[in-house]
Amino acid sequence: MRQAIVLGVLACLSLLSYVNAEDPYVYLNWVVEYGEISPLNVNQRGILINGQFPGPTVNVITNDNVIVNVENKLDEPLLITWNGIKQRKTSWQDGVLGTNCPIPPNTNWTYRMQMKDQIGTFTYFPSTLMHRAAGGFGGFNILARSVIPVPYPKPYEEFTVLVSDWWKKDHKELQQILDSGNPFPLPDGILINGKPSSTSFDVVPGQTYLFRVSNVGMTTSINFRIQGHNLQLVECEGSHTMQEEYESLDIHVGQSSSFLVTMHGPGTNDYYIVASTRFTKPILTSTAILHYQGSRNPASGPLPIAPTYHIQWSMKQARTIRWNLTANAARPNPQGSFHYGTIPVVRTIVLENSASQINGKQRYAVNKISYINPETPLKLADYFNIPGVFTLNSIQDNPPSGPTGLGTSVLGTTLHDFVEIIFQNSESTIQSWHLDGYDFWTVGFGSGQWNTTLRRRFYNFNDAPTRYTVQVYPYSWSAILVSLDNKGMWNLRSAIWPRRYLGQELYVRVWNDEQSLFTEYDIPDNALLCGRARR
Repeated sequence: MRQAIVLGVLACLSLLSYVNAEDPYVYLNWVVEYGEISPLNVNQRGILINGQFPGPTVNVITNDNVIVNVENKLDEPLLITWNGIKQRKTSWQDGVLGTNCPIPPNTNWTYRMQMKDQIGTFTYFPSTLMHRAAGGFGGFNILARSVIPVPYPKPYEEFTVLVSDWWKKDHKELQQILDSGNPFPLPDGILINGKPSSTSFDVVPGQTYLFRVSNVGMTTSINFRIQGHNLQLVECEGSHTMQEEYESLDIHVGQSSSFLVTMHGPGTNDYYIVASTRFTKPILTSTAILHYQGSRNPASGPLPIAPTYHIQWSMKQARTIRWNLTANAARPNPQGSFHYGTIPVVRTIVLENSASQINGKQRYAVNKISYINPETPLKLADYFNIPGVFTLNSIQDNPPSGPTGLGTSVLGTTLHDFVEIIFQNSESTIQSWHLDGYDFWTVGFGSGQWNTTLRRRFYNFNDAPTRYTVQVYPYSWSAILVSLDNKGMWNLRSAIWPRRYLGQELYVRVWNDEQSLFTEYDIPDNALLCGRARR
């Protein structure tokens, strides 16, 4: 009897320990609907989240469980994707058409995610159709746990800064332009937190602030700078960086960076915060105000000088961003404990973007395949063994010769492979690439054609930062290394949205035959079924 009582007490203590050890939950309810906005002084239809444009900023802590109930009150199916947030072992929550059925109008669906072992500056946005051109985007910041120190003093306050290109046309009109095969128009302006000017950031003289800056635009690289103040880079997309100071920094489509800025001014006048387009003619510029407490004078004088058009300046700057090997990340282990430069590469994949006419209309492709979404999401077809939806390795590891065609590109890979991916850009415009479910080491940037021997000599095998989005300059290449440690079906796409909408994407299936919750979670009980998975 006594033994039974002891065992019962131990069981209760074990259960109590488990409950107490569970990570906190954050519950969000988002109503996504149309509303009238006028960011460029023209009334137009925007996508609001809980009545806000841009959407609400999310601030959570590493390992928090985040539950987001999305009520779709649009007139079209909708998905929200989480830019840079690694869905560990569950591409079911990724929010793209290859993994999820879209949320039908006037219904809701709940995302369930854990911010596992991440810190940093991220974003969210609609991944369906051209909804992103109407809004629905916002900042998503993951803060470090109190037991994990960050390698810089705690800032007085943090600011989330969302920079986006913007069009006066309705998003459905922009979509029709693409569907009809016409060239996508240049943006009409640049916004900072939804406004072309007059956004104000209030500061106290002598204090240091953290600015989390994200390019949530669709087509345009931007340069960010603050009049009379230097930017001390401390983090990019989840990586603590060496704390170099910059007068300005290029931030490409889909990328995020965080800066410490010390308010050293006398506090008698305000200063301009500036974002301007890169590699465009004409250059578009947006301003916000750095408002000092007690200031009596508005911002004045010429705006801080932007860098020139030259590509090499931006490429050289990109190489100066390096990983802080002595700092902790979200996990307790030092970042430098993972010596990526010594890991053997098991596979090299060269992906080349291209533009071409198919059936008389403009399309974009990767290795000669312009992606089309099947009726059934790839992840559902894989799970239910539905034939005929996709074929593994339907895209080649190297750019082939011959014409471009339509297809559903899926790259088959093995769990825990260490892979080198080269993004080859043979076009005159800058490209930007994003991989869901992962971050990767951005080890090299170079001009011309990449090759296996010469180019690797210029790789950074020691302290390249990990990122989730990488730019590729015109007629140039960028190289990344990625450890495929996250099982699932993951979207690899152009972050330049018109190109992605017209086919510049593919999926990476990371797989092994082990059926275990240690490698991948089961299909969620609230999973939407569509296409052939519904029959």
